[in-house]
Amino acid sequence: MSNDLVVSSQSAGLGQSSTVASKQFLTFRIGAEEYGIDILKVQEIRSYEAPTRIAHAPHFVKGVVNLRGVIVPIMDMRLRLGTDAQYNAFTVTIVLNVGNRVLGMVVDSVSDVLELPVDQIKPAPEMGAAIDSRHVTGLGKVGERILILLDIEGMVASPEFGLAD
Repeated sequence: MSNDLVVSSQSAGLGQSSTVASKQFLTFRIGAEEYGIDILKVQEIRSYEAPTRIAHAPHFVKGVVNLRGVIVPIMDMRLRLGTDAQYNAFTVTIVLNVGNRVLGMVVDSVSDVLELPVDQIKPAPEMGAAIDSRHVTGLGKVGERILILLDIEGMVASPEFGLAD
């Protein structure tokens, strides 16, 4: 798996280099799909540890962990999206800072950090899916890979997600 994405552009055949705006994404897998979230929302990546369960929590909230004195809710994004949740050596928790809260998101595995030029991010098509298309900021193509780019902050804050205050 490649950790490098080379970005260069030439302007209209003049041979002059131009700066292309780009964004960095942490990429991760849930089932067969690969997703990306804004790297600035990521606090850390931790190996999965079983959280302390909380009564009457939504089915996808696995519980809470104590992270250096901060109680962090842990949601299993795989369960939230209706996919199979197998826990193995590759299962990780991505600790996020979204809005005014810290939360953990369990995924199958983390791939890498990619820098995508803004012009390589295409709008997401409108269709029914497990993720409301309002929370998909676009699709990024890197080689043969298609990344589903998520607005994780908007997703977590949405009433449909069930974690809104």
